[in-house]
Amino acid sequence: MATPEQVLKDNFGFKIFRSGQKEVISRVINGENVLAVMPTGGGKSLCYQIPALVKPGVTLVVSPLISLMKDQVDALRQNGIAAAAINSTIPQEEVNPILRQAYEGQVKLIYVTPERLNMEYFRYQLNFLPIDLVAIDEAHCISQWGHDFRPAYRQLKEAIGQLKSRPNILALTATATPAVQEDIGQQLAIEKDNFIITSFARPNISFRVVHPEKSTRRYIREYLKAHAQEAGIIYVNTRRGVDELTTYLLEHHFAVVGYHAGMDAATRARVQDDFQFDRVNTIVATSAFGMGIDKSNVRFVIHATAAQNIESYYQEAGRAGRDGLPSEAVLIYHPNDLRQYRWFIDQSTADDDYRDLQYQKLQAVANYASTPECLQQYIVRYFGQDCPPCGHCSNCTDQRNVQDITAESKQVLAMVQELHGHFGKGVVAQALTGSHSQRMNEIGAPQLPSFGALRNFSKQEAASLIDYLVAVGILQTVGSQYPVIQIAQDGWAVLKGEQQVTRRQEERPARLRTQLAESPDTAALFELLRQKRRELADKQGVPPFMVFSDKTLHDMAQVKPQTSRDFLEVNGVGQQKLARYGQLMMDVIGEYLAGEN
Repeated sequence: MATPEQVLKDNFGFKIFRSGQKEVISRVINGENVLAVMPTGGGKSLCYQIPALVKPGVTLVVSPLISLMKDQVDALRQNGIAAAAINSTIPQEEVNPILRQAYEGQVKLIYVTPERLNMEYFRYQLNFLPIDLVAIDEAHCISQWGHDFRPAYRQLKEAIGQLKSRPNILALTATATPAVQEDIGQQLAIEKDNFIITSFARPNISFRVVHPEKSTRRYIREYLKAHAQEAGIIYVNTRRGVDELTTYLLEHHFAVVGYHAGMDAATRARVQDDFQFDRVNTIVATSAFGMGIDKSNVRFVIHATAAQNIESYYQEAGRAGRDGLPSEAVLIYHPNDLRQYRWFIDQSTADDDYRDLQYQKLQAVANYASTPECLQQYIVRYFGQDCPPCGHCSNCTDQRNVQDITAESKQVLAMVQELHGHFGKGVVAQALTGSHSQRMNEIGAPQLPSFGALRNFSKQEAASLIDYLVAVGILQTVGSQYPVIQIAQDGWAVLKGEQQVTRRQEERPARLRTQLAESPDTAALFELLRQKRRELADKQGVPPFMVFSDKTLHDMAQVKPQTSRDFLEVNGVGQQKLARYGQLMMDVIGEYLAGEN
C-alpha cells in the first residue's frame, strides 16, 4: 500500500504537506471523523483525495455545486486519477456504469450533491459499494449559523448513517467561526479533539480597503489598467449593478464579462468557461459566482460593494491567489451598501436570534472597513485566532501622516451625549453637519449645542468618522435591527481629555502586490511556457491552470529542467504530468536556452 507521502509526490507532484494536511490525512486513514478548517487555497481537497488513493474502498465527496464537481473531476483526471461525478447533468443511463466501475475499483472518488445523497434509491445503490469515507466540502453549509446555510446539508448525518459500510466522515470548510465549528461537530458526531484548525491567515494576499473620493467605477477602471494581463473577479451585490458595471467597462475597452443568476444557464456556462479557459481575464459577478470557482491563477478580487458578512467576504476574497503567488483583495467601502443588507435582514422571516446574529455580522463588516489595525489580523481574530500584522495590507503599509482628531471626536461624542444615545449613525451625522431636514426639526436637533459642529464635513465624511470611532472602541453600536450610537468606555476618557484620538488622513499611495519579483529572463520564459500551456489545454478542452498552475510554470521557468529527473523536481509535477507534458515543455525550454546562446 502506498504511503500518503508517496501519493503526494507521485500523483500530485508536491514534496511536502501544507499545514494541517498530514494530521488530517492520518486521522482519516485511521477511520476517525474529522473536521478540517483551512483557508481557501490551503489544500483541503488533498485531505480526502490522498486517503482515497491509500484506502482500499471508495470515497464519496459531497459538493454543493455541479460546476465545482466538474472542475475537481477534470483536475484529478489530469493527474491520472479515476474520479466521476453523479448529479442532475449526468443521464440516468450513465449512473449505473459509474457505480459498476466504482464496484470494480476503477473509480476511487465519486462526487455528489447533498440532495443526491438524500435520495433513498441512490443510497440503496451506494450500499453495494465499499464506501469507507464521506468527505463533506463547504461544511459550513450544515450550520444554521453559517453564511451559506443549505437545508439539504442538515440531512446528511441521517443519510450517511444509513450507509451499510459505516464510513467515517471528513468535514471541510474555509470559513467557520467557533460557533459554526461546534455546530458542525454536533451535527456530524465529530469530537472536538478531531477539529484540525489551521491558521486562517492568507499571507500571499494583500488586503486593501478603499474609501473612494472619486467614483467607484473610475477606481476600478484605473485598477484594471494597472493589472491588464492578470485574471480577476469584481463582485457587485445586485444583478443590475453587474450589468451596469460590465457595460461601463466594455465602453472603456476592457475585455470583461458579466455573470449573475438572472442569466440563462447556457450564458452562465459560457461566461464561466471563458474565464476558466483564460479567454477573458476579468469577470464582473454577484455572489452567485462563488463557491464554484476553483481557478488557481486569480490575481485580484475586488468587492465593488461591501459583502454581507466577514465569512462570505473572506471566502470570495480567497478566490485570489489559490496557487500561493502574490495577490490582492480590495474592498471598496460605501456605508450605503450595508443599509441595503440591513433592509434584507429586516424583511427576513427568521427568528430574532438569527436576525440579531446577521446584524452583528453586518457590524463586523463596517468595523473591518474602518479599523486602523492590520486587515489580515482583523479577519483572523474574527475567526477566533490571532496572528502578527501581515506587513503588506493597506493599513500596514499606510504612509499617511497621523493627525490628531481629538477635537472632532469630542464634537461627535458631545452630539451623541446630547442625543442621549437614542439615535443611529445617520441621524448623528445629519445633526453634526447641520442638516435642516424634517427629521432634524422633529427631534429638536437645531437647538442642541453641538448642532452643526462639523459643518465643514459632508454627511458621508461625518458617517465615516463615526464608523472609525466605533471601530476603535470610542463609540459603540447598541441594538441589532435599529442600532443606536452610544459612547463606549474609552469615549468617556476622550471627553474628559484623558485620551487622544488619531487617524491617518492623507490619500493612500498606490501599490501593486500581485506581481512576482523575477528576472526578465525568467519572465520571458514564463510567457513562452504559458503559451504552450494554453495550446495543450485547448487541445484537451480543459482550463489552462489544470494542465499546470501559474506557480508551477514560474518554478519551471526558474529551474529550466532538461531531463525527466529535473522536471519531476518542479513544484506540482507528478509522474502523470511528466509522461503527458514533460517532453513538450522541455522542448520549449530547450529552444529558449538555445536562442540565448
